[in-house]
Amino acid sequence: MPKVTQEYFDNKRKMIVDCTYKVCLRKPVEMVTISDVIAETGLSQGGIYRFYKDLDAILSDMIAGMRRDYNFTDSLDEVVADKKLSFEEVTRRICGILADSMEAHLMDIQKINFDLTVLAINEPERAAKIIKGIKEKGNMEHLATVIFPYLFKAGEMNKLKPKHDPMDLYHFISSAYVGIETNCILTTCYGSAAMKSNCRPRPMFDILATTIIMLFGGSEK
Repeated sequence: MPKVTQEYFDNKRKMIVDCTYKVCLRKPVEMVTISDVIAETGLSQGGIYRFYKDLDAILSDMIAGMRRDYNFTDSLDEVVADKKLSFEEVTRRICGILADSMEAHLMDIQKINFDLTVLAINEPERAAKIIKGIKEKGNMEHLATVIFPYLFKAGEMNKLKPKHDPMDLYHFISSAYVGIETNCILTTCYGSAAMKSNCRPRPMFDILATTIIMLFGGSEK
């Protein structure tokens, strides 16, 4: 029997992950089964299990790949590092980056991320198992640990006076982002939302930027 090279092994695993990604674009992640992956890859069940122990291991590699491909943390850091920008300019540029990314990936990566959030709500133990060991940092983690704290620091440096408790503002901004994401995905990917309207990322993030600036006591100009 010819020796299986590492390249062959890696290529097979990539093919399985890519096929799983395609299935996840068509179905809610929570509803994807190993049978779907078998059908998409054309491999037998034994062929799949030769490279992955179960579906969750495949999803774990898929998420790691998505975090590498869909990563705007460098763009955010560039904005934050620019000392010439005012608090208002930083806020609008950050919201612009978020809008660009969501518009570019609303039908694919954003949709899958939304599905994974639903899975985490319904099956927290399974979700914890899937993300365990993933080294790649997610965009939302970066927003929570770097960008949001920066906004408060920048506000202080610009001698702004927030109109609410900083922690309440933090929760509001986080909730607003999730709300924009959820409504845009529901209307675009699933054709439904609480409000029967076409929710688009760009106008929503423009409004969010204005709202954040006003809540921090900044200038609207």
